[in-house]
Amino acid sequence: MDKLKAYESFVSVATRGSLTAAARAEGVAAAVMGRRLDALEEHLGVKLLVRTTRRISLTHEGSAFLEDCHKLLADVANAEASVSAGGIRASGHLRLTAPAGFGRRHVAPLVPRFRALHPQVVISLNLSDRVVDLTAEGFDCAVRVGDLPDSSLVSVRIAENRRLCVAAPHYLQRRGVPRHPSELAQHDCLVLSSDASQTRGWAFRLPPTVSTAPASAAASAHAHGELVHIRPVGPLDCSDGQVLYDWCLAGFGIAWRSTWEVENEIASGQLVAVLEEFAAPPNGVYVVFPHAKHLPLRVRLWIDYLKLHYSQPDFWKTRGALAPLTAGFSVDLAEKIL
Repeated sequence: MDKLKAYESFVSVATRGSLTAAARAEGVAAAVMGRRLDALEEHLGVKLLVRTTRRISLTHEGSAFLEDCHKLLADVANAEASVSAGGIRASGHLRLTAPAGFGRRHVAPLVPRFRALHPQVVISLNLSDRVVDLTAEGFDCAVRVGDLPDSSLVSVRIAENRRLCVAAPHYLQRRGVPRHPSELAQHDCLVLSSDASQTRGWAFRLPPTVSTAPASAAASAHAHGELVHIRPVGPLDCSDGQVLYDWCLAGFGIAWRSTWEVENEIASGQLVAVLEEFAAPPNGVYVVFPHAKHLPLRVRLWIDYLKLHYSQPDFWKTRGALAPLTAGFSVDLAEKIL
């Protein structure tokens, strides 16, 4: 039994939850993947997976072994990367995750070009709006948008993210233009449903106030404009931001969207930004990874690749316009990002 191959197969099946999906990813028959797992369980003398016709689940021993396998395979990948770095050659499996909407527009278009630069790297991209546990699920890094919770993960801010209220011109002609966030109560607001994100609501910065009271932290906050959150309501809500974007473009109401999603439409006149003077300060777009020590070359190069493109204003204006294939891209730059 090829132990390393068996460990990789076990991790693939456990992560994907399917023999067929794991076999398809590796380009082998499901029966081959099943025999590898059988041989591994026989070698270890324990049951790692409970397999039925409908689903695959981990046993208690399987859960513990999965965590150990992730660490083992990461160590092997790091060892390979350290050797490859001498020849400036990235290799191995790069596992990435990003939010669904942002990932479709601003991560997925970059993946094929990155692999063209590094053909010995195999790339898996997971798009999901849930917060993926990178360590437990075996991902190398994630792109995350917005404020980050406290975490042991390493994060690098690679771009700014602004949120604006937008609406189609014909909606505003019909219903009027709000002049203050409080007027949103009289409008049809397109909001994420309660089981999605934005739990704090839409953020606005109110104009600064002048006070003759003694200086204090609270007075300072008011002097710079108070940050407030409003939870608007409306006749339509959805758990998918893309649907809200589509509804907004069709004139069904006002939506609170990121500039990366609506900048083109604002420039073309398809959407109009409202309440801009109340826009909250930008938060960030981050690349997040478990640790910086012995970061594999393929991960360092990928992070640098993101930074290279995200630093170009035209990239956002054209929804993922790509720089020349090799322009400005080098291992030297990758060494400087951390």
